[in-house]
Amino acid sequence: MQNLYRPYFDPEFETLMERIHPPWVCIDNDSCGDCTLVKVDSANKPGILLDMVQVLTDLDLVISKSYISSDGGWVMDVFHVTDRRGNKITEESVIHYIQQALCAGRKSTSGRNGPEEADTHQSSLVTDNNTALEMTATDRPGLLSEMSAVLAELECHIVVAEAWTHNKRAACIMYLSDQTTRRPISDREHLARIEEQLVNVVGAHYQDGDKRTRMRVRLSGPKTGRPHTERRLHQLMMADRDYEEDEDEAVERKRSGARVSIENCKEKRYSIVNVRSKDRPKLLFDTVCTLTDMDYVVFHAAISSHGSLAAQEYCIRQRDGCTLDSESERRRITQCLIAAVERRVSHDLRLDLCTGNRVGLLSDVTRVFRENSLSISRAELSVRGERASGTFYVTDASGDDVDPKTVETIRKEIGGTSLEVNNAPVWGVPLHVNTAQTDSREDKSRSSLGSLLRAQLERISSNFASIRP
Repeated sequence: MQNLYRPYFDPEFETLMERIHPPWVCIDNDSCGDCTLVKVDSANKPGILLDMVQVLTDLDLVISKSYISSDGGWVMDVFHVTDRRGNKITEESVIHYIQQALCAGRKSTSGRNGPEEADTHQSSLVTDNNTALEMTATDRPGLLSEMSAVLAELECHIVVAEAWTHNKRAACIMYLSDQTTRRPISDREHLARIEEQLVNVVGAHYQDGDKRTRMRVRLSGPKTGRPHTERRLHQLMMADRDYEEDEDEAVERKRSGARVSIENCKEKRYSIVNVRSKDRPKLLFDTVCTLTDMDYVVFHAAISSHGSLAAQEYCIRQRDGCTLDSESERRRITQCLIAAVERRVSHDLRLDLCTGNRVGLLSDVTRVFRENSLSISRAELSVRGERASGTFYVTDASGDDVDPKTVETIRKEIGGTSLEVNNAPVWGVPLHVNTAQTDSREDKSRSSLGSLLRAQLERISSNFASIRP
């Protein structure tokens, strides 16, 4: 038998640059009067930008501005951040967590003392140590209620649930445990029975030929290193092609104000992607997540917000080094970025729930919504110990505004619950914005990263002068 020579690769080589030049993270509260600067100087590696944005987003921080430069083997990024109240980040435990999480050894759990750090670690444990349910389907009133009722009947305890709807499509991720033992559901027959019942409920309104192509229900056991839940929801909806739109959806998209333009910088062999939309929390995470999952590499970027508007400019290439030359590629990335911007946008009534944990809680709450003719457009629910909290965006099934009397009825029917109506607009964004007025302001604030690339990169680089002591 012929012996084939195979070169040996030291597994430690991948992290060699990080060990020679470990990441440097600076938390600067002196340079700006109204925000904290998070400066990161690190060896480059695939997905590092998304990792950094995810760390800041999971801490519920608002990123109002960012300068990103990662061309070559090094990353130099600056993020302007505040908490949701607009304050600087001064709590030592949070600062320590950011520094540790953005460094190479961010998987270490040592030194976690602050509540935000514990929350982030706890979320990872929940997703890894429970049975996961993923679903995509055509959206319809009562779908979440019917699913949670089936799970309650099959003695499944819902630890975390998150559901999104967009362009008449719905995606949902739930983390489940056994109702009695509170341990992951591992019995194969039980898992098969759960999946069969859910397929019947989700596919109740499908024709046989549509079930295979337009719906998906999947259960999986505990698994270390699951994708971030919100990133996974983006992946599910993209795979379900929620970015495809009919004529009515195109009109609705124009009302949302999201716009994407693409041009090529031939000199530097970049494609310049400009995203303009209304500002909101987690916007940067959503767009970077989408670019990463579509296998585009961000080399430079400038992110800023102007009042209620957000401007994002990315210098990108495909992972193979090519730019966006074909019309089909440009159309697809445009559609996917607009969908990423819109998935979290909701003008529906927001109801915040805080109550004692009990068996079948999500089933009870969603059933009350359904019986009062309310439809859920987005939902989040998490259980911690004996308490449960969640946020539901609801609309009247007829399309009208939700009657305050209906909310009071719901509060009484759920019982023993703190249910608050939150009519406050999304951070920095009024609930209803006159797009005709905003277009002119948006055009004035727009500058082309492609035509001013050299000057832009010089400006970006100047932000890193004080990173290293």
